[in-house]
Amino acid sequence: MILRSTFAFATILIVARVIGKKQLSQLTFFHYITGITIGSIAAEVSTQHRTDFWDGFTSLIWWALLTLFISFISLKSSKIRVLVDDRPTILIQNGTIIKSGMKKARLHIDELSMLLREQGIFSFDEVHYAVFETNGELSVLKKPANSAATKQDVKADVSLPEHMPTELISDGKINQKNLGELNLTEEWLFNKLKKKNVKDIKDVYFAQYLENGSLYISLNKQAEKKES
Repeated sequence: MILRSTFAFATILIVARVIGKKQLSQLTFFHYITGITIGSIAAEVSTQHRTDFWDGFTSLIWWALLTLFISFISLKSSKIRVLVDDRPTILIQNGTIIKSGMKKARLHIDELSMLLREQGIFSFDEVHYAVFETNGELSVLKKPANSAATKQDVKADVSLPEHMPTELISDGKINQKNLGELNLTEEWLFNKLKKKNVKDIKDVYFAQYLENGSLYISLNKQAEKKES
């Protein structure tokens, strides 16, 4: 059983990497079902000694290949894509609930209300469009009067950042790769730490270089006690 579990564990890791992130994120009902099935087959192989190992192993690999095949032809054919993944369904259009869309999605008004509340919307009057996606989630476009103000609305700075927040220190160790990609030096980093009253880099649990050029620092608990 230990050997069976080990082989099943290794196989499911390989299958997960081969199938890719799209499968793991369960973007559609098809991905959700195939993910559950592959996991169930692996569990059957590793725990049920009555199941022939090679039969279960073959089934696991073949199911993964079928999933890859369907994903491939879905990329090539819009008709197959609709057949496998379906289309998003409009539930609210121009502020009006679409009964045919509700019927197609097999949702009642209480379920729609719940989906809206999950996004912090308690009034149907706030919604301009609502689309029921193929993964079962609801995408909402609010009416302009109920939409949050953007930086452009308040005429704030909208220039694009030169980089995204990047890790520089993790568990007391400098990430040299990220430091080099940002054209920063260890001297610059140590100067930043000194300004934060950090004398030893080992006291730093995590440090991140932010878009505005500042440094976010989180210290180890022991270092925090020393400072206090």
